[in-house]
Amino acid sequence: MNIKLSFFGAARNVTGSRYLFEYAGSRILIDCGLYQEREFRGRNWEGFPVDPATIDVVLLTHAHVDHCGFLPKLVKYGFSGKIYCTQATVEIARIVLMDSAKLQLEDAKYKKKRHQKENRKGPYPHIPLYTVEDVKETVKLFNEVNYLQEIEIANNIKVTFFDAGHILGSSMLKIKVRDTIETRSILFSGDIGRPDKVILKDPTYFDEADYVIMESTYGDRYHQDIKEIDDNLEEVIHETHQAGGNVVIPSFAIERAQELLYELNELFLKKRIPPIMVFVDSPMAAKVTRVFKNHPELYDAEMLKMVNERQSPFSFSNLKFTNTVQESKAINNIRGTAIILAGSGMCTGGRIKHHIANNINNPNSTLLFVGYQAVGTLGRILLDGANEIRLFGRNFPVKFKIRRIEGFSAHAGKQELFDWITHLKQAPKQVFLTHGEEDAAIHFSEYLQNITGWKTVVPEYKETVTLN
Repeated sequence: MNIKLSFFGAARNVTGSRYLFEYAGSRILIDCGLYQEREFRGRNWEGFPVDPATIDVVLLTHAHVDHCGFLPKLVKYGFSGKIYCTQATVEIARIVLMDSAKLQLEDAKYKKKRHQKENRKGPYPHIPLYTVEDVKETVKLFNEVNYLQEIEIANNIKVTFFDAGHILGSSMLKIKVRDTIETRSILFSGDIGRPDKVILKDPTYFDEADYVIMESTYGDRYHQDIKEIDDNLEEVIHETHQAGGNVVIPSFAIERAQELLYELNELFLKKRIPPIMVFVDSPMAAKVTRVFKNHPELYDAEMLKMVNERQSPFSFSNLKFTNTVQESKAINNIRGTAIILAGSGMCTGGRIKHHIANNINNPNSTLLFVGYQAVGTLGRILLDGANEIRLFGRNFPVKFKIRRIEGFSAHAGKQELFDWITHLKQAPKQVFLTHGEEDAAIHFSEYLQNITGWKTVVPEYKETVTLN
């Protein structure tokens, strides 16, 4: 059948998801994300491996920046086709891309000023990858699709979107290719959610697929039981409250912030923690939370029950969303303990850096990680036990406590990944493991192959394979 699949991102690393699917003269890009690991950020500045003007369609699994954040650059390079995704993904991607453009402009200005002062050149140009105007042009190309709706995206190529249970509106894609003799099905997992997570429905499981392109973020480790999250969160809050410090939580604006609010609301309702002020210091998280409120059809039964009983986790009495810089700075004047949720989730930018700087010298405060920290990010450096970090051109000794709760992950763990892929009733022709650090992907590849005997591959960056 001669289908070509090229891995232009998330190949032996986590971020920058970009897969090019080619058949019978049609070019389809699955996801178009930014690289976030320090080691690979230079790829964001490279030319795209193929001419974007020759790409017919983009299929977007969800609105995380490592899956959608390169779209405006693709459009700037000449892509003008349709971008298919769910309605919730459209709404969140608009927010994410606009925020990304503004952050890049601010970062470029700051680094230019700092490098001029230090009389040196930085590794990347002092210009943003794309602008707000580029984002506006990109948004015009979005086309909404519903779950379970099969659409024809090219001659003899159809795709269906399925709920991935990862973030609001996230999808798994099943592409069907037909010629005069036979049909092939290619399954893209996107980011696989966890069963029984709060707010959202469970991920979709499949009975058959000829080829599977599957994420492996946590392919080398088992997750903490979801049921232990509230106990661990309660413990950290009580310890820090008694010490008189702040609980500072680097939080992704999409899904993680809303899940944290859900868990905190539960603890408040059950009076397991005192009524401490909770600040969501992220304008983007506030906007995304409004999208959540607008899509109750995507909630699971428990979340719907809470909303119907007027116990929504997005509106409890001691919750405050901060929007302005002045409101953000005012948090520093709060006496006693506050819980501060701020982006970015890997501490690579945004307001979390300021809260780290304001609390890092306080041994009574706690920096609480509740999400994945990619290699090379400030979050990973802190999590790995750095005694000192450099922030805003200054060196800071690390004095606050650092804790981690793993059960919050929106990605399936090793057992959940295995359960998802082995739900297939018969062996696929091949399984490609992507979206995982090299060690994690290789570990899960060997694990899956040893147990099932299925052919598994961990593709290299820019590798192209032929699917027959």
